[in-house]
Amino acid sequence: MSEANGILIVGELIDARLSSVTSELLNAGGQLAASLGQPLYAVLLGTNLQNAAQEAMSNGASKVFLAEHPLLNEEQVEAHVTALQQVAEQVQPSILLIGRTQLGRELGPRLAFRLRVGLAQDAVALTVEPGTQRLLVTRPVYGGNALAVVTMKRKPQIVTVRPKVFEAATNDKTTEGELVRVAVEIPNSVVRSRVVERVAQETAGVKMEEARVVGGGGRGLGGPAPFAELEKLAKLLGGAVGASRPACDAGWIDPRFQIGLTGKTITPELYIAVAISGACQHMAGCSGAKVIVAVNHDTEAEIFKQARYGVVGDWRKIVPAFTEAIRELVS
Repeated sequence: MSEANGILIVGELIDARLSSVTSELLNAGGQLAASLGQPLYAVLLGTNLQNAAQEAMSNGASKVFLAEHPLLNEEQVEAHVTALQQVAEQVQPSILLIGRTQLGRELGPRLAFRLRVGLAQDAVALTVEPGTQRLLVTRPVYGGNALAVVTMKRKPQIVTVRPKVFEAATNDKTTEGELVRVAVEIPNSVVRSRVVERVAQETAGVKMEEARVVGGGGRGLGGPAPFAELEKLAKLLGGAVGASRPACDAGWIDPRFQIGLTGKTITPELYIAVAISGACQHMAGCSGAKVIVAVNHDTEAEIFKQARYGVVGDWRKIVPAFTEAIRELVS
């Protein structure tokens, strides 16, 4: 794409509104657009996209491309990648950002293959190299033990961005955006799977990914019952409960509460890690927390290297005492 220009954000919708990840991408893309002196675009796929398009423009997009097709209403990877290929070939962006969501993890590699360009997965930082104006992508490698900075030679430079590493864009831009409808052809034959059933799962309280305070439990808790203690503490602080992978693998708590490289990324104001060793895979999901408080009986636990405050001792005594102290303060 010799005439490549512009930062293109691939939007995702939840109940006809932009997802939080899309808002984060618009913020990240806006920063890149300002550094490169290029416009910020967004593409939305599905039907009835007008309201979401207005929201994208309020978040800084100067142009929103609408790829409307009924096959794009479901998270059908084959349909989405077919549509995105056609949009990318028409728009010719220099950078294409996709959220590293369940859908985005599959879209990124397939789209890069079809466009015959490179892909940087799981970005945690995006910068522009002075002079060359190349995009530099920081991503974890070796299971989160190190960070690598990579770049790509061909355009569009496709990047999947980890959720919660960028702040959401502020919905106050006064940019007069333009809506552009892009005709996409999606043969029925490209869709090789279909949604048979959707099961809604009730979630009480604050979502872990959006909570200002998260209490995380690890293998050292010894079973499922102790998570009730963490929940008491989290509720007092208006927060949510999470867990390390070993606790989820053991069946002590639902896997949707897993924090880490293969779980969810959280960026709370306060993360209280109880009986968690601090393995790199877990820290990859919570290193964005502003303050980490670690409770562990092992003085050599890796978590203490990442924590601002550490408490060495038996969590059975520490957590109830902490909960009671908080209760007295808020009562």
